[in-house]
Amino acid sequence: MALSLRICSSPLICKATLTSANNKGSNHHTQDAAFIRRAADLADMSAGRTSPHPNFGCVIVTSAGKVSGEGYLYAQGTSPAEVQAVVTAGENCRGATAYLNMEPGDCHGDYTAVSALVQAGIRRVVIGIRHPLRHLRGTAIRGLRSQGIEVNVLGEDLQSKVLEDARKSCLLVNAPLIHRACSRVPFSVLKYAMTLDGKIAATSGHAAWISSKLSRTRVFELRGKSDAVIVGGNTVRRDDPRLTARHGGGHTPTRIVMTQSLDLPEKANLWDVSEVSTIVITQRGARKSFQKYLASKGVEVVEFDMLNPREVMEYFHDRGYLSILWECGGTLAASAISSGVIHKVVAFVAPKIIGGRNAPSPVGDLGMVEMTQALNVIDVCYEQIGPDMLISGFLQPIPDLLPVIPSEDATFAIDPTVNPYESDIIFFYKTWDPYGSFSNFSPHPIRMAIGNGDYATWLSVEHYYQAHKFKGVDNPLSRDCIEKIRASKSPEEAARIGRSMQRQHPDLVRGDWENVKIEVMYTALKCKFSMYPYLKSMLLSTVGSVLVEASPHDLFWGGGREGEGLNYLGRLLMHLRSEFLGGVDPI
Repeated sequence: MALSLRICSSPLICKATLTSANNKGSNHHTQDAAFIRRAADLADMSAGRTSPHPNFGCVIVTSAGKVSGEGYLYAQGTSPAEVQAVVTAGENCRGATAYLNMEPGDCHGDYTAVSALVQAGIRRVVIGIRHPLRHLRGTAIRGLRSQGIEVNVLGEDLQSKVLEDARKSCLLVNAPLIHRACSRVPFSVLKYAMTLDGKIAATSGHAAWISSKLSRTRVFELRGKSDAVIVGGNTVRRDDPRLTARHGGGHTPTRIVMTQSLDLPEKANLWDVSEVSTIVITQRGARKSFQKYLASKGVEVVEFDMLNPREVMEYFHDRGYLSILWECGGTLAASAISSGVIHKVVAFVAPKIIGGRNAPSPVGDLGMVEMTQALNVIDVCYEQIGPDMLISGFLQPIPDLLPVIPSEDATFAIDPTVNPYESDIIFFYKTWDPYGSFSNFSPHPIRMAIGNGDYATWLSVEHYYQAHKFKGVDNPLSRDCIEKIRASKSPEEAARIGRSMQRQHPDLVRGDWENVKIEVMYTALKCKFSMYPYLKSMLLSTVGSVLVEASPHDLFWGGGREGEGLNYLGRLLMHLRSEFLGGVDPI
């Protein structure tokens, strides 16, 4: 029987541990720490599903120390963790304590999570960490305290060694968002499998398989928690990978290939984009004919003047990516580490020896000549997976959230080259933005008339929009697609289903779609802003400002990376604003 071993600074807390903590009623810190860790464990269950939003978990505990309700955020557009926990706990919420791994950050615009806790009669709230985004940080805490609820934040109101360890578990579960908020690049994890003598392949290049099947299953799980997976050109030529998360649950990440020369094969698994997209990053001007070939296959090609990992990661930060898994060879890994974009390392070490003077190693030349120059890995964890040992740790510490990130004005005062946005332009993109509720992905259900005085409820504008691509098509597959979109749990899931079906089966899309899609979007937006008075007030408060949907890659609905997009979503909102003010006729 294989030995199972896990050594980590923030171990998982099982229910037995929680019960034990409850029995020590006199040790409030131990109990608070146990339940905060449970909230972090719950939050981790949503990793890969909520991106680019935080992972939220909530545990409600009665005054007798009994867990009466739990919840976690499944995806954007689903019920907040706090709402789920309150519903489960019911009347047991009265006088209870709610444990949250992170301060709530409502993208609904109506403080749903805070309202749920207040209305349920929660007496005390313990929060692992404040929200990492500046415009949300402290807002929910102030809101709860203003309603007479006792709020304790680990590291601020409560301090001890056991609580600091619990706080670290909260930092770890949202490390991608924290790093992204503080460093303006996605959270990047370098993953590799190597033999006991430090080789990732034989001298011939053969590498299947170094690690065990159990370890490879864990890799699928890592992919399922990532927004994208990056490889270099050598990996594509040598291994022809698929880079799917087919056994790991979660979602399937975008595949990214970084290659200066664009010397890639015409036939490759990554050029099949029927299920998930592929982006090729290359030097400007490289193999224009091959770029056209990739475009014909549906592969997106992005050119850079100077191809380096730092600029590439800044680009994907602007596209809204939270976490990226690097599964590249030693040369690209060394370049990424030298550029300072790798935050964490995950190494699967197999009990094998392959030898070979020229056999490749996980990390290429970093220019270091003395052991004193070696990079130290911190917060190291060890876990045995079958015959292999998984070693993971951080190259960069998770930023401390206690200091306040300077505002744009403060930054401009220090560095005049950093220009804040002009006051007459309001940008919105992700629902975490200050005006994120303007997005068609915001979690606001709408009720739309379907004839004969009947109404249908859609979980978001995006649900309605995607489903109407297939409306009226006399084909059972189209009707089935509409129902799948209607039943999808989040706007992202609805968009994935609709876009995938449109790409794979264009014959199922209604023939007039290109002519009516703007009207469909406008109708749904008007319904949303009419149903929610606070959203309408927010929209009217922007009078005199230009609204720009800041998507860097959607050049129809968004404004594009450098303003080259058509910004139709922003245009529709400005038209709707004028209609509400009585200045224009409806579309």
